[in-house]
Amino acid sequence: MKPVPPEVLEQVAEYFNILSNPMRLQILNLLGEGEKCVQELVEATKTSQANVSKHLKIMFQAGIINRRPDGTSAYYYIEDSLIFDLSHLVCNHLADKIEKQALKFRNLPIAKKN
Repeated sequence: MKPVPPEVLEQVAEYFNILSNPMRLQILNLLGEGEKCVQELVEATKTSQANVSKHLKIMFQAGIINRRPDGTSAYYYIEDSLIFDLSHLVCNHLADKIEKQALKFRNLPIAKKN
């Protein structure tokens, strides 16, 4: 296998770093329902406009989301649909892992009914 250049690894790490923040994942989940303005995202996340704007800026600069101006507002939407493929893959993996753990607990002798 050919070694991956450090600059490529840096870009991959940065992409995953962007997705490692729960607030960003929450915003992406909301945008998965359709485009939303900042105020809608503020209300749905119950956080400040500054906080939502900060996370939107990071994801916008990374090309994960995009925005559409509309008068004095801007509506944000998902630009990179790979986000949903990655999220689906990770969620399914975690669900499988949790199910295997639960099965181990259910099979313990102390967990069985007499």
